Amino acid sequence: MSHAEDRGRFVWFDLMTSDPGAAMDFYTQLIGWETQEWEGGDQLYTMWANGDVPLGGVTEVREAGAPPHWLAYVAVPDVAATVAQAAELGGTVMHQPTDIPGAGCFAVLKDPQGAVIAVYKASEESTDPAGPPKVGQFSWHELATSDSPAAYGFYAELFGWEKQEAMDMGEAGIYHIYGRGGVPLGGMFNKIAEMPGPPAWLFYVKVENVTAAVEKVKELGGKVLNGPMEVPGGDLIAQCSDPQGAMFALHSSG
Repeated sequence: MSHAEDRGRFVWFDLMTSDPGAAMDFYTQLIGWETQEWEGGDQLYTMWANGDVPLGGVTEVREAGAPPHWLAYVAVPDVAATVAQAAELGGTVMHQPTDIPGAGCFAVLKDPQGAVIAVYKASEESTDPAGPPKVGQFSWHELATSDSPAAYGFYAELFGWEKQEAMDMGEAGIYHIYGRGGVPLGGMFNKIAEMPGPPAWLFYVKVENVTAAVEKVKELGGKVLNGPMEVPGGDLIAQCSDPQGAMFALHSSG
């Protein structure tokens, strides 16, 4: 898959946490991920692997005062050009384009409403197989924001994402599903007053059984914030936080 064809695909997920060792214990037991040490830099960095396929990493929180959180990387054909475009569209550059020897180039952005996301171009073209997410992979990418139509406009320009469906959630407003190439990637909606914190992304991991997984979350010291609940189509989801406070979500097929 060429870099142009890769544009707009979620390709990597980093956990920034206060205790990498404890976080690794939690997610390896909960999800079944394995870990691999990365030898390519001067900062300790451990990669998550789903089977033998790396899908992200874990490291200590770098920003002073920032809470533990997940950060997703979206593929772009040109990191510097994407950063410049993001600034023109009202975004903020949090981390300037940086080369990772032997891996690629990345930058970190904040959208106009305040949610943080990263962009990435790999050194080599992708060989990842297409198809629906498998168990252990990230399957849904959800943005809670203050102005979902404006946020969608920003990301559509930046990544080429397309509107796919709008679902009326009653008092919670409209849930906008977006995707690429006809395949849904996630949703965007306006935060309700009861939701704490600034606009932010939430990433869902596919598991065999959400009901069993939420019991494991509690057993391992995490918190179940919402769910399990059924969504249109019959799938089950739950929103959770790990023992260090990073939010994540779980998803299983109906």
